[in-house]
Amino acid sequence: MLFNSFNYLLFFPVVCVIYYLIPNKFRWVFLLLASYFFYMNWEPIYAILIFLSTFITYLCAFKLDKVKDIKVRKVLLIASIILNFGILFLFKYYNFLTDSLFNFLNYFNIRVRFPEFKLLLPVGISFYTFQAVGYSIDVYYNKLKHENNFGKYALFVSFFPQLVAGPIERATNLLPQFSKEIVFNYAKAIEGTKLIIWGYFMKVVVADRLSIYVDSVYNNINMHNSPTLIIATIFFAFQIYCDFGGYSNIAIGCAKILGFDLMTNFCRPYFAKNCPDFWHRWHISLSTWFKDYVYIPLGGNRVSKKQKYLNLIITFLVSGLWHGANWTFVIWGGLNGIFQVVYSIFKPFRIKLSNRFTNLIQIISTFILIDFTWIFFRANNSADAIKVIQNIFTKHGPLFFGDNKVFIYGFIGLIILIIKDIYDECSFTLTFENNKIIKYTWYATLTILILMIGVFDGGQFIYFQF
Repeated sequence: MLFNSFNYLLFFPVVCVIYYLIPNKFRWVFLLLASYFFYMNWEPIYAILIFLSTFITYLCAFKLDKVKDIKVRKVLLIASIILNFGILFLFKYYNFLTDSLFNFLNYFNIRVRFPEFKLLLPVGISFYTFQAVGYSIDVYYNKLKHENNFGKYALFVSFFPQLVAGPIERATNLLPQFSKEIVFNYAKAIEGTKLIIWGYFMKVVVADRLSIYVDSVYNNINMHNSPTLIIATIFFAFQIYCDFGGYSNIAIGCAKILGFDLMTNFCRPYFAKNCPDFWHRWHISLSTWFKDYVYIPLGGNRVSKKQKYLNLIITFLVSGLWHGANWTFVIWGGLNGIFQVVYSIFKPFRIKLSNRFTNLIQIISTFILIDFTWIFFRANNSADAIKVIQNIFTKHGPLFFGDNKVFIYGFIGLIILIIKDIYDECSFTLTFENNKIIKYTWYATLTILILMIGVFDGGQFIYFQF
């Protein structure tokens, strides 16, 4: 069930009404049923997988709370990680690995046939797997106590607003909220509604408009020249930001209306002044997950510089692989890792200047580097990515506009987005800032733009495939 579908626009209000009508002690049960109904709208049989992941991590945490022996605790945690990631590997990475091995061995005239599994990738499997495994690790390190109520823990893993594309929540934040008595909060509901409206604007007005142009270019690379590929790549940077950032805003807004607080997932990433700053602003829930559960266990900053740099590269390579079973994602992750290492090496030699011009130069430079990596993320394969880079530097000509209406509407949405992000980033204080008429006019205008120039073709969110 997509957030930008009629089904969800009917589903969520009905859930809200029933949720606040029933007694507080039964609400978690209702939300659990609603969450599984939400997930089963894609492929009902795959609800078994999310239940299996829930059961494994719950059982592991239950045992971890009972056992004191360090060796036994390690075995339990490793078993939970292997079983969960084993399921993820089978559905997401097995065919990628066997295909890569086949091609590698074939290069040396060694023919090996591997068994093939024609499996549909379950929606959101990477998200809920990481969330469930994170819970096991937190219990292992005594960051929280095991949740005795299996149903509430199952709700933590399957909570529908953030189930299929995050934010990847921590048990320390979300799980205790299911045991609190929640009363309808008007101010919170208004705040959530504002986030939802802005999220829909980002998705259907900006992301889905820009995607029409981006797809027409990136699916026909040989037909396009340098200016067109540069514009398409810039558009994709904002497309993926608005697609995923829009989803996160809708998810956080829906949860807020229901009385729950999810973590912020995006913080105006294209205002980052360097690559590490970008990753403090982009997909924050995943970045912090990799930091806490991969980078720090590898040694983090507590090791030699060479080992630290290696840890950074490994973490970003794993992050790239998390995004998809394709070498383009691995290269994308590797490039981001290299940028982190280079920044870390040269950081002591930076000249610290603080003025608007130098800040602007830093922001533009960082955007160019990040946008370069998006070429590999968006390209259909590695060869296409290399072709895009070659054409950018060698193939000149006039800019391709495509459908003028698509280009203009997408550009209008992009300008509004940038103005809004500048306003939030710079923390402007305007004389009419607290004027309710101005605020309601702003959100009414966004709603009108959503209805007038939004794309309502049921376009899937990019991160659903991960």
